[in-house]
Amino acid sequence: MRKHSSIAVALFATAFVAAFAIQGHAALFVNASALVVVTCGTAAAVFLCYPAGDLVAALRVTLNAYREPPPTEREVIDSLLELALVSRGKGVLVLERMGEQSTISFLKRALGLLIDGFKDEELTEILHAEMRHFRQRRAQFERIFRQAALFAPAFGVAGSVLGLVDMLAGISQTTEAIQAIPMALTAPLYGIVLANALFFPAAEAIHAKTQRELLNQQLITDGVLAIRHEPNPRRLAVKLESFLTPSARTLEQRSLQDIRDRLRGLRAASLAASGVV
Repeated sequence: MRKHSSIAVALFATAFVAAFAIQGHAALFVNASALVVVTCGTAAAVFLCYPAGDLVAALRVTLNAYREPPPTEREVIDSLLELALVSRGKGVLVLERMGEQSTISFLKRALGLLIDGFKDEELTEILHAEMRHFRQRRAQFERIFRQAALFAPAFGVAGSVLGLVDMLAGISQTTEAIQAIPMALTAPLYGIVLANALFFPAAEAIHAKTQRELLNQQLITDGVLAIRHEPNPRRLAVKLESFLTPSARTLEQRSLQDIRDRLRGLRAASLAASGVV
């Protein structure tokens, strides 16, 4: 898990533990019956809505969103500039070996199409189709968690109603009526906490990662097409940096020699990492 995500979880846990314990009645916030109603009801509703394969995939994507952030735009630009330098000196076919070294699957796909000789229009159409399907898959995973966030408070209300019914059933006996109160009050709390501390954040994490990956994919698409036509390195750098915020465009103010020196350094580091001499 990334550092800031770990900090968020720690702050959340600390806030709730302190809120529950500060008044000295922490045990009142723990009710197994309410927890079962909310969690099992939400899970059952989700299982009825979506296939098991989609649920497993959504869980995997969510875990990856917190454990494996996508490459930054700067890292993608550095990779594309390195590829441009290599293809300019040794031809496009040398990119095949570098594609195998890449950790970005979409970049591997784009390089494969480039090496196979697809025309610009065909290459763009294929990559854009892949981007559309990627966006649709991620939207489905995001929707799963947003729907779960709607189910949880609803089952919290259901648990509250069950608690009130138990309380009314034992109204003639004070002890039984009091024992039913915690379920009536904690079930909505559990539903709200699950929705806003787990399901909505998970959906937003998927959305944020998807948007960043789509930006990287568009950057790769334009960059690979530029590499085919072997543009001037500085013009390529300026074009690629148009995807960044103005404050992040460090290459715009560099001289051509600075860019070449940086590209040589990147290439040397790549070759050293792969064991090529």
